[in-house]
Amino acid sequence: MKDSDPDEVDKLKMKFMSAWHNVKYGWVLRIKTKFSRNSPVFLLGKCYHFKSEGTDETASSCMGAATNTKLVSNNAHQFRKDFISRVWLTYRREFPQLKGSSLTTDCGWGCTLRSGQMLLAQSLLLHFLGRDWVWTDVPQMVPMESEFFKLNISESDDDDDDTGFTFLPPLENSLQDISQQPDLSIDEKLSLNTVDATSEDEKLHRTIVSWLGDSPAATFGIHRLIELGENSGKRAGDWYGPSVVAHILRRAVEDAVEPELQGITVYVAQDCTVYIADVMEKHLQTHEHGMPNSSERNAVVILIPVRLGGEKVNPEYKEIVKGVLSLEFCVGIIGGKPKQSFYFVGFQDDSLIYMDPHYCQSVVDVSLEDFPLESYHCPSPKKMPFGKMDPSCTIGLYASSQYYFEQIIDEVTKVLISPSKDNYPIFTFSKGHAKDYEVDKHCTMKTESAVQVSGTRRRKAERLSNEEFVLL
Repeated sequence: MKDSDPDEVDKLKMKFMSAWHNVKYGWVLRIKTKFSRNSPVFLLGKCYHFKSEGTDETASSCMGAATNTKLVSNNAHQFRKDFISRVWLTYRREFPQLKGSSLTTDCGWGCTLRSGQMLLAQSLLLHFLGRDWVWTDVPQMVPMESEFFKLNISESDDDDDDTGFTFLPPLENSLQDISQQPDLSIDEKLSLNTVDATSEDEKLHRTIVSWLGDSPAATFGIHRLIELGENSGKRAGDWYGPSVVAHILRRAVEDAVEPELQGITVYVAQDCTVYIADVMEKHLQTHEHGMPNSSERNAVVILIPVRLGGEKVNPEYKEIVKGVLSLEFCVGIIGGKPKQSFYFVGFQDDSLIYMDPHYCQSVVDVSLEDFPLESYHCPSPKKMPFGKMDPSCTIGLYASSQYYFEQIIDEVTKVLISPSKDNYPIFTFSKGHAKDYEVDKHCTMKTESAVQVSGTRRRKAERLSNEEFVLL
């Protein structure tokens, strides 16, 4: 009997794995996240506290983390609205085939790309809409006391990974109509009809999501990111690390042709160093004709690939990570735990709050004028102890101007001071240009590229890689 064509066998295996992952991630074990009343909750530079008494104590506990943290006390509902308003990118199925493969889903391998998309989405929300923006349809999406978002308030500070859970069907089947939500107040119901007052904001919101859609035409969609990943020796179905994704995002923003995106760029730190002159000159140039308006201003997203330890995360870096997430300039962290990538957006005590891309949803046609947005917003946060974090991650910061970049330098430098003198800072700011320090601007991409190593060397490099996630 003639042997089967290896390519055909690989395609068959790939189709089988795709089908299995679609089933595996179509149903999820949902953990009811537990929050403490006694500790502040930080979400991308905002501080929330659910304690009903002791406002002075609340304020001091929030402001102790960072000087520019915004305080929102005694309001779990505000935290809920803020969290759900962040853009959520997850596995998708049944989208057009990815270049160079027969894959029509990224289930099982695209989690780091999705985490990177979420960080970019938050950067774009910050750029176009500001940090105080919230999605007008948040009250419509999930009932206040639903099982999808229930603040299981506890007086203890134990790890919350082992709290109660429930097994739920796909979210597409669980979203409820506003008329079926008796728990909403009259004011909340009326707020859903104020779209005219914020129509421009909602158009921008919808535009940002469409840029991240799962179609070949989407500027920052999975198809475009896979295409750009070829420069790093990656292809559809491979696993991607946080550092590789940072460079892919840089290229994606650099190549964007939309007029609205000409005022924003991405800078990727080299060897854990942000070169101030490079950021100033290449990314924050001043306009020749006076002050630019909001649509013309030059802004930069600073991505810093770092490693927080050896095989396991160094606990000495815990306070530094928390300090970074408490800054209003922070747009999150592409990270995760071994074998899985998450998008970290905040923390409470020693637990990180994150958005999880490991959930397979049907593709949405973002070319439609009124495509549904619900599946792009996560109804419930998750928490994970800091000690379970994978050491490899990419930190994201956003500066809308040179003035705010200088503020970032000041604030982040304070945060980066390690409590132990034996530890190196996780990254640094350095005056001058990278070329002044004889750093090849392409060295990071070259060392990470799978094209540069082969055979035994490649297998060894993958095994010892200090920043890649393992394929699920």
